Amino acid sequence: MANERLRATLLQRGVSIAQLAEAIAVDPKTVERWVTKSRAPYRKHRFAVASYLDTEETYLWPEALTRDQVASASESEIVTVYPHRWAVPRDVWGRLFAAASEEIGVLVYSGLFLADDAGLLRMFGEKAEAGVRVRILLGDPDSAEVAQRGKDEGIDDGMAFKIRNVLVLYRSLRERSDVEFRLHSTVLYNSIYRADDQFLVNTHVYGVPAGNAPVFHLRKVIGGDMVSTYATSFERVWDGARPLES
Repeated sequence: MANERLRATLLQRGVSIAQLAEAIAVDPKTVERWVTKSRAPYRKHRFAVASYLDTEETYLWPEALTRDQVASASESEIVTVYPHRWAVPRDVWGRLFAAASEEIGVLVYSGLFLADDAGLLRMFGEKAEAGVRVRILLGDPDSAEVAQRGKDEGIDDGMAFKIRNVLVLYRSLRERSDVEFRLHSTVLYNSIYRADDQFLVNTHVYGVPAGNAPVFHLRKVIGGDMVSTYATSFERVWDGARPLES
């Protein structure tokens, strides 16, 4: 049985068997057996292939890693845990987004603290100008989900008001064609702030404002599942959200 995931990834990346073999220093026939006969490579080669193809080792070879190995790699993705969002130093936010070379993503209901930071907004614009994809997902202020979150936090219509305020603060970025905005109507269990393979995940706790809830700083490790889980969640919300007109 062929490894269709590996075959499809090679096609998507435009990489031939010979090119992959040369990149990771193995015989092309060996790579061909990985594809056509679904042979599992040694761990070092699985790691090299996943890194070269910019994908997950567990996606290409789901059965290759034991539960203990996946758990260990996932634990290694945790950089720091902050007890509250307000406890995250401002320079951590700055370094996170400054390090982005490919993508910046923000998934929140309002994220007022971020939109109110002129320095970070300027950075978003500069990153977009440099070719970094910048995507910002805000809660739809007219949605039932936003209304419920306002009730959960004890501020009722205050949540929708904060989002409308944020839309004003983002005016300069909304006028740019290289920064994407969408409104979502989903129940968020956490806010996500991403920069390439680094994430700050702000958990949502019933009855507690997001600023008082914990934040996990994560960095992708090959073989780990935590960052991939949040990245997938971000994309699902993005796909179901509607574009915000400038």
